[in-house]
Amino acid sequence: MEPSKRAEELRALLNHHSDLYYNEDAPTISDQEYDALMGELKALEKSDPSLITPDSPTQKVGGTAKRTAGVLVAHRVPMLSMQDLFTREDVDHFLQDCREKLGEEISFLVETKIDGLSMALRYENGTLVTALTRGDGRQFGEDVTANAKVIDDVAITLRHPVEYLELRGEVYMTEEAFQAVNEKQELLGKKPFANPRNCAAGTLRQLDASVTKERGLSFFVFNVQQIQGKELATHEEAYAFLTSCGVRVIENRFVCHDPEEVWQAIEAIGEMRGSLPYDIDGAVIKVNELTLRQQLKDTAKNAGYQVAYKYPPERKATKLQQIELSVGRTGKITPTAIFDPVRLCGTTVSRCTLHNQDFITNLGICLGSTLLIEKSGDVIPKCVGVVPEEQPDPAEIFQIPMVCPVCGSPAVREDTADIKCTNLNCPAQLERLIGHFVGRSAMDIKGFGVVYVHDLIKKGYLKDIADIFTLSRHREELIEEGIIGKEKNTDKLLGAIEKAKGNAPDRLLTGLGISNVGRSAAQALMNHFGTLDALAAATVEEMTAVDDIGPISAQCVYDYFRQPDNLARLEALKQAGVNLAQEIKAPAGEGGILAGSKVVITGTLPDMSREEAAQLIQSHGGKVVGSVSKKTSFLLAGEAAGSKLEKARSLNIPVLTLEQLQEKLADATET
Repeated sequence: MEPSKRAEELRALLNHHSDLYYNEDAPTISDQEYDALMGELKALEKSDPSLITPDSPTQKVGGTAKRTAGVLVAHRVPMLSMQDLFTREDVDHFLQDCREKLGEEISFLVETKIDGLSMALRYENGTLVTALTRGDGRQFGEDVTANAKVIDDVAITLRHPVEYLELRGEVYMTEEAFQAVNEKQELLGKKPFANPRNCAAGTLRQLDASVTKERGLSFFVFNVQQIQGKELATHEEAYAFLTSCGVRVIENRFVCHDPEEVWQAIEAIGEMRGSLPYDIDGAVIKVNELTLRQQLKDTAKNAGYQVAYKYPPERKATKLQQIELSVGRTGKITPTAIFDPVRLCGTTVSRCTLHNQDFITNLGICLGSTLLIEKSGDVIPKCVGVVPEEQPDPAEIFQIPMVCPVCGSPAVREDTADIKCTNLNCPAQLERLIGHFVGRSAMDIKGFGVVYVHDLIKKGYLKDIADIFTLSRHREELIEEGIIGKEKNTDKLLGAIEKAKGNAPDRLLTGLGISNVGRSAAQALMNHFGTLDALAAATVEEMTAVDDIGPISAQCVYDYFRQPDNLARLEALKQAGVNLAQEIKAPAGEGGILAGSKVVITGTLPDMSREEAAQLIQSHGGKVVGSVSKKTSFLLAGEAAGSKLEKARSLNIPVLTLEQLQEKLADATET
């Protein structure tokens, strides 16, 4: 791949994952994977500086300020990030550079890098007046003062007041507090948080400060950003002063005077990993002398006086006890390793996915193997290998059986590495398919929970999607057996099912679970063909002629409707009275104020769901698409818009709020 193309790809990937991490609090890759992508981009830009763009992740801090929990506040002092280092050589190079510029006599402070989120505290005459998040790092952060004041570790008043003091620290959650929050989430039937960092971030941004207080956040201060009314010579002196003021500062820190002491401190902190009550993802090395720091030049993204050494992913060996096989909605058989529990990055893990047969074979995994398990900070554990000298004798590599572990039907290996059950009526597939079918993104049958799906399949009431719409025939039996509940609950669900029969057929098409056919593709296909019968009879070429339908999606639809069981399902749905047809809509270019417009919707809109906004746009001739490109007419952006907003701005795509869109449509109507 050409360097320019790869750089563009890396920028998009990094911006996407940065948005997930900083703004959505929902990372999908490990810190190490992110760092590897960032390292590759830095290397490309270093070899060819013309590849550097203003929006490059190498040139900015990362997050964008959100309004969810308050208003935006301008930064008085930038809350910059730190350059990540991964080797002793890198650390020595930083230390040598500092000593050459500042003198051999300087000292360094090495301290734990806590895996949380940054917050700045502003004190005037000894009283806390403002707390704000890092936001974009340079211009604005989010006001979270009300929430900061209910964190026990945050000092509301200082024992030794000064005219003005701005501190920067890290909000985090202990493992104990995290477990307590997730236990409550489960009791309430809510989705548990993935990790302490995500939980802390979401908690700090709560609109209700009582929720923040209840969840028990913690806080360490790690820097004096600005001070008026007192002179401080060193960082360690600042810590001593802050402690005397009643401020909680970073624990586990070392003052060092040469590279050897610095490295010993890094190793000492590394040995603490797993024993601390909170997660750390590295060690921070900073110049101790405050007055000298300004001589070290900052970059657009990073502070010059400090760096972060990132430890390799924590890895432990454990005995594989068994391999559990599960079947997904598409029939894919997924192997999961069950191993002796080990503690990694502050949490206990006992299972991880083994992906597929190729993964198992390439690593040489046998029943009884000693696995090497990694878990980097806030991501799920993964198997990275086996201990060769501890392989069982004989070492027989585990083979996924070519039969379904649920229904016993034959399994086949497709062109990919996936092994799939061939039985479309497999209970495991059926349960996940029906769960998808009744879900919000498809038929949206209110109150049809996964527990009901499981029990109705188990009792024999559901053997296919179409059976959902014949459940009313079994009303008395359902009430008698109490599967859905008492009479009132049963009738409520049956009523919701009856109502769903009239849904637009694009919802039905989405619910069928055809590979590579989501809601957007389903809408495009139904707008063009009008009926599912017409779609079922269409050729691949006819489907690819539809805007935004590619050859892969078209082939998947074509193959689906060539299966007799699927055609029988379609007929059963028709006989049950489910709507399979709609009026063929004219192309967007044939009428309406938004005719010919391609619109992307992102973020949380006020007083309107994304689906309702899409309908509004479509009713005026516009077309809603999933991704921002040069062909996008405008972006409709709500709160927490994220990476799509950033991309739109980089491409000079107009950005409208919902209010602005509504005004645009109203003005057009009046004229």
